[in-house]
Amino acid sequence: MNKILIQKQDFDLSIEVSRARANDSDIGAVVSFVGTVRDLDNASVNKMTLEHYPGMTEKTLESIVNKAQERWPIGNTTIIHRIGDLNINDQIVLVITTSKHRKAAFEACEFIMDYLKTEAPFWKKEHTTTDSSWVEAKNSDSIQKNKWDL
Repeated sequence: MNKILIQKQDFDLSIEVSRARANDSDIGAVVSFVGTVRDLDNASVNKMTLEHYPGMTEKTLESIVNKAQERWPIGNTTIIHRIGDLNINDQIVLVITTSKHRKAAFEACEFIMDYLKTEAPFWKKEHTTTDSSWVEAKNSDSIQKNKWDL
C-alpha cells in the first residue's frame, strides 16, 4: 500500500506509523523521516510558504516510490507533504517505509527523501522579519541524490 498526500493540515507520526504497519506480520522494520521548518543561517526566518504543482507533484512522488520499490524489497510506503504557510518547528514532510529488514527500509526512506528534495515540484518561500525570498535549490541536495546513481 502506498499513501501519498499533499495537504495543508498537520499529520500525526504515531497514527501514520500504525497505518503503515497495518498489522502486517511480515513487517520487521518501519523507518520514518520527519522534516521540519527551521531558521536557517540565523536569518530570523519566522515562517515558510510551500507551494506545489497539483497533479504533477503526486505523479512525481508516485514515480519516486516506484523507483524505490524496484530497488529494495519494501512494503508499505507513506509520503505526506504539507503546503501553505508553516511556522518554525512545524512539520513539513513525512516519509515512512516498511520492510522485512531494516537495511532496505532505511535505504529506501533516504532514497525517497533525496529524490523528493530534487525532483518533486515544490517551491519554498522564507519569510523573515524584514522580507521574503524564494529558496534556491541546493547543490548539496543534488550531490546527495546523485549518490544513488552509482
